Amino acid sequence: MSRIAGVLRRTFGVVREHVGTDHLGNKYYSIPEQKTWTGRLVRAKRMVVAANPTEYEYTEGSIPIEWDAWIRGRRKEPPSIEELLKNVSYREQIKLKAKEVEEKDLALQAKEYEEGLVATPAKTVAKGHAAATSFGKQEITEEPTSTGNTFQPGSWMPTSKK
Repeated sequence: MSRIAGVLRRTFGVVREHVGTDHLGNKYYSIPEQKTWTGRLVRAKRMVVAANPTEYEYTEGSIPIEWDAWIRGRRKEPPSIEELLKNVSYREQIKLKAKEVEEKDLALQAKEYEEGLVATPAKTVAKGHAAATSFGKQEITEEPTSTGNTFQPGSWMPTSKK
């Protein structure tokens, strides 16, 4: 039965060769260059059948970067299992080293603050945005503010141009 299905698929449809499967369950196929029944030449293609085919559930990282490079034609051969495992362990090592460097940097920064070598960051007193009418005020109130009790007429005069 499979031989008949293969003949029918080659005659009327697309022949695709299973290349591999990643750890997420995505399946990768290669479609070789072939001629259709009308004689038209169809170029070779690479495709993925996602383990989670609904588009709205796709997240970045659903396809490993090695397989993504193969799909896009940036590499000729599909990635091997050994290469994938090696790259995963390498990424984990990089994450650990980055965490160690960040911890060292925070400890050094705290030490510099304690010794007075570096000024502590200034804390912003004013809240809000500078373009807002209430910038710099401690509290926004509904009550109107006025200078009526302290205003003195004639206390300020514009300078005259001569």
